[in-house]
Parts: sequence; C-alpha cells; structure tokens
Amino acid sequence: MEGWILLGLILAVVIFTIVIYNRLVTLRNRFLNAFAQIDVQLTRRHDLIPNLVETVKGYMKHERETLENVIRARNNASSSLKKASQDPGSPGAIRDLSGAESALGSALGRLFALREDYPDLKADRTMQRLQEELSTTENRVAFARQAFNDAVMAYNTGREVFPNNMVAGMFNFSPAELLEIEDESKREVPQINFGG
Repeated sequence: MEGWILLGLILAVVIFTIVIYNRLVTLRNRFLNAFAQIDVQLTRRHDLIPNLVETVKGYMKHERETLENVIRARNNASSSLKKASQDPGSPGAIRDLSGAESALGSALGRLFALREDYPDLKADRTMQRLQEELSTTENRVAFARQAFNDAVMAYNTGREVFPNNMVAGMFNFSPAELLEIEDESKREVPQINFGG
C-alpha cells in the first residue's frame, strides 16, 4: 500500500512538473513571437532610412555630418537587430538593440529638425512620403514593442512564481529583457507637416 502512495506522489510531481514546464515553454514562445513582429517593423524602418538620406542629400549639401550620423546609427541599429533576432532571449542583445534604436531615433530627430531650414526639402513629395512611412512605422514599432514587453513580463512572472521558479531553474529558463528605448524624451517621432 505504501508503494502505491509513493508511486502516486511521484506521478503527481512528474505531472505537475510537466504542466509547469509546458506553461513556461508557451510563455517563452509568446515573447519570441512578439519579437518577430518587432523585427519586421524595425527592418522596415531601417530599409526606409537610406531612401530618406538619398532624398535629403541633394538639399542638404552642408549637412554631411548629420547624414553620416544617421547612416552610422542606422547601420548600428540594423546590426543590433540581426544579433537580437538570432537570440531574442538574450538580455544583452536586447539591451544593445535598445541603445542602438535610441541612437537612431536621436539621429533622425536631428535630421528632421534640420529639415526646417530647407523649404524646398520640406515641400519635396518624396520627403513627405518617406516621413509619412517612417511615422507609420514608428507607430507600429511602438505597438509591437508593447506587445513584446507584455509577453516578456508574463514570461518573467511565470518563471519567477513558486513553484514555477524551481522548474525554471531545473530547465534553465533564464529571464528575458524588456525592450526599452533609453531616454524616450529625446526620441522624436517624425512629424508630418503638409503646410508651409
């Protein structure tokens, strides 16, 4: 009789562990899927920037440093995105991506601020279209980032609560990092101004 009770307890613990493990895998897959959406939107953003720079070059002949900073920031952000896409669960890769996107946002903000000094550029249809696409993409990035951060929070909470934390420790479910844009007050979303 004692053997059956012991076997029942062992079976209950195994089933309980399997349920927790499967829940943690589900939560981890949700945040990985949410990152895939960020990847799509940031790639779109990065692909628009060379067109923007080419449009601006003809007008801003004396702003070479600003354009070079935008391209450098774009290339760094694109490289950071590739690294993060390979392992969205890596806290370091997500922190690097956050920093690179912050730098890119700042560089774009400076570029758009300079645009005000060039009325012909401000009126250029290609420039207006690119700004509109970037603005739309920025909104999509913000939405995808929020979904990712929500999924990361659910995953981290799921792995930290008792008794899940014991199973998470046994199977190496490491914490995930939120994707935060550092110093968002400096990050400017491109503004569309069709007026004079």
